[in-house]
Amino acid sequence: MATALYRLGRFAMRRRWYVLLAWLLVLAGVGTAAVSGGGSFSDSFSIPGTESARAQTVLAERFGSQFAQEAASSSREGSTTTPATARVILAPPAGTTVMDPATAQAAGAFLAQAGAVDGVTGVSDPFTARTIAPNGSALYADVQLAAPSADVPAATLTGLRAVVSAARDGGWRATISGGPFAPALKIISGTESVGLLAALVVLVVTLGSLLAAGMPIVTALLGVAIGAAGILGVAAFTDVSSATLALALMLGLAVGIDYALFILSRYRTLLAEGSTPLDAVGRAVGTAGSAVVFAGVTVIIASAGLTVVGIPFLGTMGIAAAATVAVAVLIAITLLPALLGFAGTRLSPRRARAADNEDDDAIVASRWGRLVTGHPVMVIVAGIAVIGTLAIPALSLRLGLPDASQFPASTNARQAYDLQADTFGPGFNGPLVVLVDSPAGGAAHAAATVAERLGTLADVALVAPPIPNRAGDAAIVTVIPTGGPNSEQTATLVHAIRAERADLERATSADITVTGAAAANIDISAKLASALPAFLLLVVGLALVLLLIAFRSILVPVTAAIGFLLSVGASFGATVAVYQWGWLAAVFNVSGPGPLLSFMPVLLVGVLFGLAMDYEVFLVSRMREDFVHGATARRAVIVGFEHGSRVVVAAAIIMASVFVAFVFGGSTTIAPIAFALGVGILVDALIVRMTLIPAAMTLLGSAAWWLPRWLDRALPSVDIEGARLSRQLAKVPTL
Repeated sequence: MATALYRLGRFAMRRRWYVLLAWLLVLAGVGTAAVSGGGSFSDSFSIPGTESARAQTVLAERFGSQFAQEAASSSREGSTTTPATARVILAPPAGTTVMDPATAQAAGAFLAQAGAVDGVTGVSDPFTARTIAPNGSALYADVQLAAPSADVPAATLTGLRAVVSAARDGGWRATISGGPFAPALKIISGTESVGLLAALVVLVVTLGSLLAAGMPIVTALLGVAIGAAGILGVAAFTDVSSATLALALMLGLAVGIDYALFILSRYRTLLAEGSTPLDAVGRAVGTAGSAVVFAGVTVIIASAGLTVVGIPFLGTMGIAAAATVAVAVLIAITLLPALLGFAGTRLSPRRARAADNEDDDAIVASRWGRLVTGHPVMVIVAGIAVIGTLAIPALSLRLGLPDASQFPASTNARQAYDLQADTFGPGFNGPLVVLVDSPAGGAAHAAATVAERLGTLADVALVAPPIPNRAGDAAIVTVIPTGGPNSEQTATLVHAIRAERADLERATSADITVTGAAAANIDISAKLASALPAFLLLVVGLALVLLLIAFRSILVPVTAAIGFLLSVGASFGATVAVYQWGWLAAVFNVSGPGPLLSFMPVLLVGVLFGLAMDYEVFLVSRMREDFVHGATARRAVIVGFEHGSRVVVAAAIIMASVFVAFVFGGSTTIAPIAFALGVGILVDALIVRMTLIPAAMTLLGSAAWWLPRWLDRALPSVDIEGARLSRQLAKVPTL
């Protein structure tokens, strides 16, 4: 592989105009396909086969797709094809209730004004629909619009907002939410540019050249542009969540910059040693490029491995991330050498300054390396203690999906959520829908029996009168929990209702299922939680096999896998503390603490594994190279550490900077993922790879590199250190 990459790097530099043109054509082609396809993204997550998903299918058959859609979503965002529905909530001034004649008349006047707005086709009557808080503290009405959410005219929105403003001016608490008033999907907020700026600063400090620092940024941006366009093109044919694009952007930027940095750093070192640009680029791509390809493959396999979980939207995210990383690898080993050809000798470091910088870095790295290897037991104990402390909150991990309580307080959705919780009760934001399906008829009677039984359960605030369909073969019973959609009480209630199912089905001869947004969240979280152990075993097993092939050692892969598990634990713990417990919430822009994303653990394990193995490869490969060439085990660790630590630290800071930039973007879906990845990368690079791994390898000594002869013969040789290439070049200068 190293020889093939050596030739590829030289070819790309020689034919730089063709390579550059080819990549620009790829970007133009993928971009054209994306624009013409008209794809769009959503924030909905569902898993086929769960009880709530099956119930949604039956609801659509018995009551219509629009009814099923409203039952499935507490946000009432509507679809892109059917007319939208918004909700107005009105709470009268203190000391009055909506049952007072004058107050009821004022509420009716506000709703009449809403009905008169151009583009509104109807407003429900809360007094006949019984959408009034039990104590009369508020009421709500559903506003039917003539167009889907995306097509509602601005004049209609302005008119409805004016009605709400008039109510507020009269001393009422009022808000409107849902439909066109739902929070817009936020994928890119602009804060990502801060991450790029931080990455540029680190690159300038590391490389000592603005021209050299700009190249990884340019290649990474081109890679994510191609990846994003490709994902948008796919979105025209299948459902793709906004989190899919955001994850691909984060990974594409992070690994794109890092991979280019590894090759560029080796290239400039070779230039400083007197190599010509053509020879230097071939050697850099053949050696550092081999590690880039191997590390990239681990990220690709780990991300694509999300498909084995059997959850469609998670598999789509994994494939999109894997494809974006693959583009980043290809750009690093082809386009970057072409751009280096355009720069010529201008990237050659000034010898005096380069020597001074390298000496300073080597001194720092040598001191740290000798400290770590000189006191390995103490270092391991201290490192594990730090990581263990960070991981403690992970014991309280709760999973769920974002609801409006986690939106910023300035949004209509959050204001409506809080007002409805204050007046109607927390459970009104996540009602449970119990479907009574009786194909033989008599659904109304069966539903009455179900409603009576459910009304006796704990954690039930209200059971609404059953609503049968026109055919009489199905009915729904709406159950209002005492807790919010993501509360433990609501989860307990869902399980309690399902525990009653067998008795109720015998008594009514009907099929009974539970759905609704809260139940769907519980089903999705349970499915993902059950998939995590198997996926974790798959990822750890993959790590062992790949590192076994790369380093031809039994114990190096074991220590790498253990270190990865420590990084995951610390990442989970820190994320629980901030996003679930609310520690430092103001610092990290957390609007409302709550359960962590149900799919985050599986996603984090897959992605963090691949990224962690990047640093393992880049740091340990040089240690193995020195050991094979005759250095003692401890000397190999120190020398490998001195040569790789500077670039690994810079790469980790760059990657963490990119992730942290997404934390402050305002997306309740992406922010915790970005935070978890940022913490995981910093812990893995700075504590695990730069501290624990060298200490552990020092304790193991020569045994760290032991491999049975029969296994050594059976394993393929990937030569990621480029040792074979170096020997060949020593005999024949140009291959």
